[in-house]
Amino acid sequence: MTKLLFSFLLALCFYASNGQDTEKKIETLVSAYANEGKFNGTVLVAHKGKIVYQKGFGWRRAEEKVPHTEGSIFQIGSITKQFTSAVIMQLQQEKKLSVQDKLEKYFAGFPNGNKITIEHLLTHTSGLFNYTSDSTLMNRDVTKSYSSADMIAIFKSYPPDFEPGSRFSYSNTGYSMLGYIIEKVTGKPYEAVVRQRILQPLGMSSSGFDFTHLDHPARSKGYFLLQQSNVVPAPVVDSTISYSAGALYSTVGDLYKWERAIGTDKILQPASWKAVFTPYKQTYGYGWSIDTLFGQTYTAHSGGIHGFASFLMRFPQEELAVIIIDNASSESLSAISRSLAALMLGKPYKIPEPKKALAADPAILRQYVGEYELAPGFTITVTLDGSQLRGQATGQPAFDLFAEKENLFFLKVVEAKVEFVRDAQGTVTEMILYQNGQQPRGKKIK
Repeated sequence: MTKLLFSFLLALCFYASNGQDTEKKIETLVSAYANEGKFNGTVLVAHKGKIVYQKGFGWRRAEEKVPHTEGSIFQIGSITKQFTSAVIMQLQQEKKLSVQDKLEKYFAGFPNGNKITIEHLLTHTSGLFNYTSDSTLMNRDVTKSYSSADMIAIFKSYPPDFEPGSRFSYSNTGYSMLGYIIEKVTGKPYEAVVRQRILQPLGMSSSGFDFTHLDHPARSKGYFLLQQSNVVPAPVVDSTISYSAGALYSTVGDLYKWERAIGTDKILQPASWKAVFTPYKQTYGYGWSIDTLFGQTYTAHSGGIHGFASFLMRFPQEELAVIIIDNASSESLSAISRSLAALMLGKPYKIPEPKKALAADPAILRQYVGEYELAPGFTITVTLDGSQLRGQATGQPAFDLFAEKENLFFLKVVEAKVEFVRDAQGTVTEMILYQNGQQPRGKKIK
């Protein structure tokens, strides 16, 4: 009996030690991104039905120095699409609609409405122009409230991109139309339907809509840019604009309740979940991407809305979930999620090494100041504030540039570098932007 007890205690010590080691590795990985200004938010990692790690990093409200906690509330953007598709599938189970229904059944006179099916809307194969690509609407009017009639009129004004079903093109318009269909079928507001059918049954008490008017101490403020020397707040996108394509707000804890509901076949019947996770075109199903990584199938979706970014990744076979939400418009969430998944699955991963900026001569920095044209209508304006060089692309906030060499600078918020080129006389004449494997060059025009 003594030997058995001793063995049992050894096993408990091993599992406790192993768990602590995993937490430490996750902490090291996520902290490396946070310290480099590439993550500001909360993260949750769960395995086999248990939360392994959950923590907040950085500022919930930077100006007031209010730190993130596990319960910070964020807008989650396009992760909303999962909830929209789930409601559509519930309504199909109840025989109140079919994914093969044509759009014209619900909205007569809609362009291509006699060809576009609900399934086309779910799978981004409808050919409807993506309204968030309309820069005028998204840059000027996102804080305004729109009626469904207003939004549908806007959608109708865009010509179709292609014949329905012929190819894949991500369309927030399609998912907004799904929300309007839900309202037509149920006779209730979209938000009320999602709350009644999903949020309340799952106990997602920190999730909802109308982030503009949310009065909660855990509410996060969104930023286009969050650097020590440069803070650019983002406007709150009104829920009537983002609607069923991206209006939901939530926490990592609530999203884990959603993930567990999927993993245990709640909310939908197994056959409906199977349809949701069946790739249609470009590895996209109904509100989810389905692909393979590390030899396993995984499902995932990102979310991006003014000032916020999110990523939810799950490996069904391993019951592994990684959920990350950020309020500084980070572009690194996919990379962080993949590294966390690799860590949990015992696969190789990289921890980003801190980049050290060199001290630069202000006299040399002044020579880089000016405007560089990389494409018609697209320029990068370089300015100098004291000893800090900054670059601002057309329609974007200014980013700090840090010297790697005398003429080569890196950004911390995104994976990009800028190189300044001189002519034979030593005059700065152009810029090279290194980003996403591309190297566009821009002449100095001012």
